[in-house]
Amino acid sequence: MRALVWHGKEDIRCDTVSDPEIEHPRDAIIKVTSCAICGSDLHLFHNLVPAMLPGDIMGHETMGEVVEVGSAVAGKLKKGDRVVIPFTIQCGECDQCRRGNFSVCQRTNRKGELGDKAFGHRTAGLFGYTHLTGGYPGGQAEYLRVPFADTTHVKVPGGIDDEKLLFLSDILPTGWQAAVQTDVQPGDTVAIWGCGPVGQMAIRSAILLGAEQVIAIDCLPERLSMAAAAGAVTVNFEEESVVERLNALTGGEGPHRCIDAVGTESHVSLSQPDTMLDRAKQMLMQENDRPHVLREMIYVCRPAGVISIIGVYLGLVDKIPMGQAMNKGLTFRMAQAHVPRWTGDLLRRIEDGQIDPSFVITHKADLSRGPEMYAKFRDKADGCIKVMLQP
Repeated sequence: MRALVWHGKEDIRCDTVSDPEIEHPRDAIIKVTSCAICGSDLHLFHNLVPAMLPGDIMGHETMGEVVEVGSAVAGKLKKGDRVVIPFTIQCGECDQCRRGNFSVCQRTNRKGELGDKAFGHRTAGLFGYTHLTGGYPGGQAEYLRVPFADTTHVKVPGGIDDEKLLFLSDILPTGWQAAVQTDVQPGDTVAIWGCGPVGQMAIRSAILLGAEQVIAIDCLPERLSMAAAAGAVTVNFEEESVVERLNALTGGEGPHRCIDAVGTESHVSLSQPDTMLDRAKQMLMQENDRPHVLREMIYVCRPAGVISIIGVYLGLVDKIPMGQAMNKGLTFRMAQAHVPRWTGDLLRRIEDGQIDPSFVITHKADLSRGPEMYAKFRDKADGCIKVMLQP
């Protein structure tokens, strides 16, 4: 089969690899009908994430049709079922899964000893990501083996285009969780840093959850335009002070809820000296991430407010103003998305027409053009916000 394969820094190739096979009774094989490139894939593309190996298959936003099931999956899935595959692999039986904390499933990381060393305790297995999370082959391919398939799937109906359903795999529930974990209340102002695909979903989620004012912060005109189309007030941080604008929009009190949809790679700008320092520290291997957004959120958030971190961080960060956070009484909530916790509700909202996630797609291409589309997505060329691939 064809698959997008990692060969090193900024070296993704469309290779011919072996077709996946059933390896365990809880496995299923799906024929991929659609997949996508995620911002988290760029962390791998840039080789910022450790424990990637040449030959690893990329991708964790995938949907398709079941073509084969293991003996333990019978009754849960059958040949011909149409499914979206969450990026998190969950057993459904451990203590964390029973609590709905699927992204930290205790059983599915098949290389959990690496996760234990890196994180203190292992997280769930993830598709198409680092060997710290299991090293499972991803779904930017013609076929995908789904382990723990009886619990790691979302059945979806016919008659709805892939474009509307694919993002149940990651960015829609991720953006939804980003908003939910702020505990949005009527009358609240929610500020969201980063208007990429997850930020766009968080904007619409905050509005659906009842926020009175949503403020979207970015520097790319096409992203800000997409945010404004949803009803957000937009702030271009390259043209105006984020702190001053947020104070003006909130009567000097700051937003009630702040969402970090940027994570490790804050934009490097001369107007933001801390980003320059962070970039220098990265080059000297003294720091992993550029946490400018996190610092700014702590500074501007209203006292007793909530900070929600859904942007991916990779390791050590520096100069975090914990004194400000503690004295202002801020609450922090963060996680990789617990996808199945949200998909039932979100699928109903898609079916009811409350949200159509396909708005975020700016580029569609055949899987064979994947390497080209990775470069376009990295460069944000041609107004690229989200790439959908089809084998």
